[in-house]
Amino acid sequence: MSSRIVPTTPENIAEAGRLLAAGALVAFPTETVYGLGGDATSDRAVAAIFAAKGRPRFNPLIVHVAEAAEVETLVVADARARRLMARFWPGPLTLVLPRAPRSPASLLASAGLDTLAVRQPDHPVARALLAAAGRPLAAPSANRSGAVSPTTAAHAAELGAAVSLVLDGGPCRVGLESTVVDLSGARPALLRPGGVTPEALEAALGEPLVHAAADPTAPRAPGQLESHYAPGLPVRLNAAAAHPGEALLGFGGTPGATLDLSASGDPVEAAANLFAMLRALDLPEFTGIAVAPIPERGLGLAINDRLRRAAAPRP
Repeated sequence: MSSRIVPTTPENIAEAGRLLAAGALVAFPTETVYGLGGDATSDRAVAAIFAAKGRPRFNPLIVHVAEAAEVETLVVADARARRLMARFWPGPLTLVLPRAPRSPASLLASAGLDTLAVRQPDHPVARALLAAAGRPLAAPSANRSGAVSPTTAAHAAELGAAVSLVLDGGPCRVGLESTVVDLSGARPALLRPGGVTPEALEAALGEPLVHAAADPTAPRAPGQLESHYAPGLPVRLNAAAAHPGEALLGFGGTPGATLDLSASGDPVEAAANLFAMLRALDLPEFTGIAVAPIPERGLGLAINDRLRRAAAPRP
């Protein structure tokens, strides 16, 4: 049973805000992917998010705010954090920061850590919903844990009756989850590549990022599990051509591609198409999905990160 999908009218956004304030879950568009939102200050609502997704309880969530100033009640922001917020918020950047001493965010959202991941989304519907709810929202991607991320309302509705409402804001503009940077230590650490490139972050910070090795048994941010973003079919990377029975996901005009992430080789277009095309090729008529090579630079770092996790051995 799919969730109820509604257009993003002011009336529906107001209804969604009331549902969230009452502890229900609502799926909504952001510039990155569709989020599954719940009241970040309610243990019950946060627990419902984990249950709806089948998400491991040790995997922390991102808390979304309507305005950057709101994070001061949730986390302790230093000069580096304020610099990045001023440069990249609202936008596809998540910051991992120490929890404020009296942070109202559920401890479950932090998965037992002394840090909290926070973000200000750059989507008018997400911002309007946060204002209507009147509280920060914990909002991981609106899909079953480990599966391909949702970039349309129809994808988010697949979660079913656990979601009270899905706000349909059309396809997501970026199509990849946010970049995650950990600022809880002395050196800024890149935990997950995403819509903001490492080069842009380092230029804003004035220092290099540490590329932190993830511990899949104790992640400090979402998207660090070894197997993640995975379709049902096996994924084979850096393929020059498809094996018999495979679908071929191309890049830059790959000959014989079943679908091409970007025929012109544009990484921005490829990122926006990635999850939707993985879903489109995840069909019983194929035995697997072969993916053409994608340059390991700029936004290609984030695309390849998602593909490596999609191709990893399944738990």
